Amino acid sequence: MADGPDINHQIIDEFRANGGRVRGPAEGFSLLLLHTTGARSGAARVNPVAYQPLADGWYHNVLANPETIVEIGTETVPVRARVAVGEERERIWARQKVFYPRYARYEQQTTREIPVVVLERLSSRRPGSRGLDIR
Repeated sequence: MADGPDINHQIIDEFRANGGRVRGPAEGFSLLLLHTTGARSGAARVNPVAYQPLADGWYHNVLANPETIVEIGTETVPVRARVAVGEERERIWARQKVFYPRYARYEQQTTREIPVVVLERLSSRRPGSRGLDIR
């Protein structure tokens, strides 16, 4: 069974070929494809994200470069990412745990606060924003 980047490429290909739907380990999740720019390398990256509360590479990249794009179904959308805090975070996190009970189980297995990332649609480029090439 493929893992890591290989499975990500398979999920991305299947996501794009089927209007955002995938089978296998990611089936049943609300997926999006998050486009980021590497914090150190500057390299363009695409990661399937199932709103997983895992602080890994995509999370650090989106903190460093919050203006990005996501693919939802067949639509490509420019967004700005930010980390929810306080009451907003608690409200969103509580709702996510109801939708995906494994989040509540994961929360019990860790001592850290799991970050909640909010993606806000950008209606147009703002002065000083970096250019986003949507393909």
